[in-house]
Amino acid sequence: MRPIIGITARSQTVPSAGNDILGYLVTHTYTDSVLRGGGTPVLLPPVEPLHIDGILDRFDGILLTGGGDIAPERYGAERDEAVRMICHERDSFELSLVRAAYERKMPTMAICRGNQVVNVAFGGTLIQDLPSHSGAPDHDISGEGAYLPHSIVVVEEGSRLASIIGAGLHRINSIHHQAAEEIGEGLRVVASAPDGTVEALEHEDTDWDLLSVQWHPEYLGVHGDGDSDDLFAAFIESAAKYAANS
Repeated sequence: MRPIIGITARSQTVPSAGNDILGYLVTHTYTDSVLRGGGTPVLLPPVEPLHIDGILDRFDGILLTGGGDIAPERYGAERDEAVRMICHERDSFELSLVRAAYERKMPTMAICRGNQVVNVAFGGTLIQDLPSHSGAPDHDISGEGAYLPHSIVVVEEGSRLASIIGAGLHRINSIHHQAAEEIGEGLRVVASAPDGTVEALEHEDTDWDLLSVQWHPEYLGVHGDGDSDDLFAAFIESAAKYAANS
């Protein structure tokens, strides 16, 4: 049986039979990547944190997707004017979801905003706007460039990430204006850009299969990027083992 993967969804106003109404969205790049990796994707909209345990009882893995910025109050910072697309409901849900997944040692994959959620969930902070705060340009490529490997990261030897795609230089895409700054408790940086920007995190607890990257393998996978497919395959394999042992 294919493992069931909960994919966090973002809110968006959509047309309805009456007026426009709030809906929840996951792009096909995420669901397609999970399907190619051997999993069954299920959309997971924000709910009250008290319902999370009941939700996780029904899943074998969690995929945290990209989206708007986390409210800086969540990590004790004043809001920069560059911060955009905050959703307090989503922040509350996803931060609690990560902590609950860790407690269960449920396989977790985190992408872009998801990588930042992981860091904040464990007490870390964020650079609120890379160009204005650290002078790091070229991390926010959009349009057709989102599907192409236009940036570089260096993956640390000995990391779980390296065991999947190899240590050293890798070509990735970069679609973000924020990044991890102070690293959360128990986390370590396992990939960085040449300018020092944090590009991947892992947890020191090796019983928790966490794949947390700042780039977007779900976009790269559209054109058959091998590293991206390998990341999703490793995540789904971990979810299948989790399901077998549950």
